[in-house]
Formats: sequence, structure tokens, C-alpha cells
Amino acid sequence: MAHGPERVALAVSTVIFALRPHPTTRRLALWIPLVRRIRAPHQGTWALPGGPLATDEGLAASAARNLRETTRLAPRYLEQLYAFGGLDRAPSAAERTVSVVYWALVRPEEADASVATVNVKWFVADEHPELAFDHALIVEYALWRLRNKVEYSRIAAAFLGETFTLAELRGVHEAVLQRTLDPANFRRQMESSGRLVATDEFRTGGRHRPARLYRHDESIHLADNGPLTGL
Repeated sequence: MAHGPERVALAVSTVIFALRPHPTTRRLALWIPLVRRIRAPHQGTWALPGGPLATDEGLAASAARNLRETTRLAPRYLEQLYAFGGLDRAPSAAERTVSVVYWALVRPEEADASVATVNVKWFVADEHPELAFDHALIVEYALWRLRNKVEYSRIAAAFLGETFTLAELRGVHEAVLQRTLDPANFRRQMESSGRLVATDEFRTGGRHRPARLYRHDESIHLADNGPLTGL
């Protein structure tokens, strides 16, 4: 009778999303940073940022530390996504590895300030290269969760900041959902949802008339979804 690995290792990985212009279309698209592995297995292959869980470190702290060390990112939105522990995740490894995966959302200016080296690079999330282990499956799952969540939570705030115009909010939804939304219908849906609060401030500049700034209703979303760092 065959026996499985003698040990089970615990690791933490993170899928980081940012909105940046697509290199071809220049429309907003979801991007993710990847790290090139410098050791076996899968040496030279791109992978999600992550690493083993230290015995004296919590899961969220491990995810945050690894992001700082590899990408210099410190996301405000960091949420536990799922645990991946398939028996075939790393067939050649000496031990079975279970990964607790987080996802993080960062603003464009934060993504632009992150480190970029020969071994750390941003890719369009739907057009990433071959990934090590089951990381392609993890990215696919994270995209699915994001696209199912963006329409009913204040998740867009992590991409935009505390205040935003309805056009900016629609741009986030279009980039995440990968479809064009009718501006008038979107405005009606958002204004009737009860989730937004109109401020007395306006976004000025450009060729168009000043646009009113909105914010999410904190009382509703804190009650429904928890704090922004763990929706």
C-alpha cells in the first residue's frame, strides 16, 4: 500500500490586482504582479508572490510581509481568498504543501511605485504566462471571485480611494467585468442602490464639466461586509 508524504508544509500566497491601461487597447484592465522562481521546482517559471509560513507568524502577517519583501506593496485591502491543498500541487516535492491564498487590491499609483526587476513583473491578469504549480488555477479563481463581488460590495473603493466620480466607478466595473456599461443605466442603478453618498465636492479639470464626487456609505458596508481590510 502506497503512503503519502510524511510532512505537510503550509505556505501563504497572494494574488494582487491593480487597474492599469492595457498595453494594446489602452483601456483599463486588471493586472497582477508575478515573481520568477529562482530555484527548483519550476525554476525560471513565473509564480504568485508567496512563501512558507513561519512558525511565529500569523497568516495575514505572513502575506503582508512577503508582499513588502518581494514587491514593496502594502495594500489596504487584503482578504483571505481560499486554501489550495490538492495532492498533485507539487508532485516532485518531498512534502505536500497547502497554500492559504490571499488577494489584495491596490490603486494605480501604488502599483506604479512597486518594485519591478528581472524577477518581478506586472502582467495583464487574463494574459499571464505559464505559471508554476497550480497558480494559474488560483488566478482564475481570484478573477471569478472579484467579478462576482464587485457589483454588490464596496470593493471598488480599494481601486479608487475614498471619493470618486460615477464615471470612475463605472470604469472600474467595466474593467473588472470586461464589458461596456451604459452610463445612464449605471448612474441610475448606483444612485438608487442606497450604497453611495453624494459629497459636496467635485472633480474639476479636463474638457468636461465638473463631476460630483461620491463615497460609499460606511454604515451599510461596514455592517454588511466588514472592514475594508477583510471584506
